[in-house]
Amino acid sequence: MKLQIIGDPVLHSKSPVIQGAMLRALGLDVPYTPHVVRRGELPQYLAWARENGVAGFNATMPHKEDLLPLLDHIDPAARAMGAVNTVCLRDGKWVGFNTDGAGAVAALKSGLGMEPAGLTITLLGAGGAAKAVALALAEAGAERVFVCNRTLERAQALCAQDPLGRLAPAGFDLDTLSGMAGISQLLVNCTNLGMEGCPHQFEDFGFLDALPREAAVFDAIYHPAETQLLCRAKGRGLSTLNGLPMLVNQAVLALERFLDRPLDREAMAAAAADALRREGT
Repeated sequence: MKLQIIGDPVLHSKSPVIQGAMLRALGLDVPYTPHVVRRGELPQYLAWARENGVAGFNATMPHKEDLLPLLDHIDPAARAMGAVNTVCLRDGKWVGFNTDGAGAVAALKSGLGMEPAGLTITLLGAGGAAKAVALALAEAGAERVFVCNRTLERAQALCAQDPLGRLAPAGFDLDTLSGMAGISQLLVNCTNLGMEGCPHQFEDFGFLDALPREAAVFDAIYHPAETQLLCRAKGRGLSTLNGLPMLVNQAVLALERFLDRPLDREAMAAAAADALRREGT
């Protein structure tokens, strides 16, 4: 049995550290390794993985949405989110799941002490991770989630998938972001802006000035540990959280899928956190 994480870039991923620690804590000698798969190479990878004993894998950018038409079965929750981040080989069939949304909600609770219920939230991005997080926030009771994206049509398409009617599309220009931030208690970044290896950055951080003083900023990126977005937010006195707690929480849920059995989630998260501390993360 082998487990992997695929993406491009992916060699920076902390998932092998996290999953390796949890597998060792369970007494399992199962390798979990990163594997670079570029956009357009998914069909070849799935064939290779099947032939080389890969029983499951996690997927990060840019594959979370592209995997959908290639899998044999998709969990209903993942289909509703329009993205998968966890894929298991079961009875010779590739089955897709999504643990990002639940991982994000758990991270907000553990890392910021915030419950989504009743909050107004500004969320940046409309890709695979953004879909999972936005829908999970809506399901967790957020009063309103403004989904801001450069391509408004993508934000509209994401919001149309919300059966609760709590998501609202918005643009990505400074005035729009400032307007949404001004009435939000939480800002969530689900874009790759500021990620290690990404050539793009936010053009203007002025929208942070509009956030109320008690608001928090959550960046789903964890490499670097402090993005420019978080650095600027911290400099303005705002509470901040990077994507590492989300990664740990979604990893525990993913391991449950890989092993097809429930785990002691607190014990698994503690094992992962200890491994990250020892690595100096």
